[in-house]
Amino acid sequence: MSADSNAEPTSEPPASGQTPLIEIDNVEFGYTATPVVRDISLRIDAGEYVAVVGPNGSGKSTLMKLMLGLLEPDQGTAQLFGEPAHKFDDGSRIGYVAQHASSSKEMPITVREVVKMGRFPHVGFGRLSESDWAIVDRALDTVGMSAFADRRVTQLSGGQRQRAFIARALAGEADLLVLDEPTVGVDAESVEAFYKLLESLNDEGITILLIEHDLAAVTDHADRVVCLNGEVYFDGPTDEFVDSDALARTFGAVTTNPGDAT
Repeated sequence: MSADSNAEPTSEPPASGQTPLIEIDNVEFGYTATPVVRDISLRIDAGEYVAVVGPNGSGKSTLMKLMLGLLEPDQGTAQLFGEPAHKFDDGSRIGYVAQHASSSKEMPITVREVVKMGRFPHVGFGRLSESDWAIVDRALDTVGMSAFADRRVTQLSGGQRQRAFIARALAGEADLLVLDEPTVGVDAESVEAFYKLLESLNDEGITILLIEHDLAAVTDHADRVVCLNGEVYFDGPTDEFVDSDALARTFGAVTTNPGDAT
């Protein structure tokens, strides 16, 4: 957590010696001489459902990239599955759904072919075995996309495309599912079903890290909230976040309803 004296207390760490999936300690990073994020320490353990929220330009996506080893801290350390994040190379353990995946129109392949890609970290570009295809089909069934398996991705709605990309992560048997503002471009009716799917996946043991601008969705579904604006203003249970003044301090204005802020 940030050293900011105004920051809320962090949630209690697990009592066991369990290795965290993500652990960053006193991290600072900037694309120029000015830091984008500073003095951030966070730990995410297996089975958590964590949402990172904050205003535009607050460093949410930068923090995610530091966590995943896509960026290396200027100061501090970042570990992923107990290894230096920038050296971690077991891509099968992480499923990533990008911010604009739902609006992509450039994949003239079928849903099943997209999900098949999730097996590549395990089998390379060789022929999939019968058991591999069974994993692919099970992933499609889990996200409710079996009926669309032979449909081209370009023919899907935004919500359906996001489900296809989540199925790809499930086919890779990922332990950690990372989503960067996944409901951008998704119709309102599909958003609630999408978050129910994430909840069910979390109930099955998949750790979820969500970068999200929709604060109402976060407060309805995530178990833990990290509120960020360059530094951490809050890190703890969602109900405590709702009752705190962290949102006002982070966004610089009092917001009566979390869903009103973007």
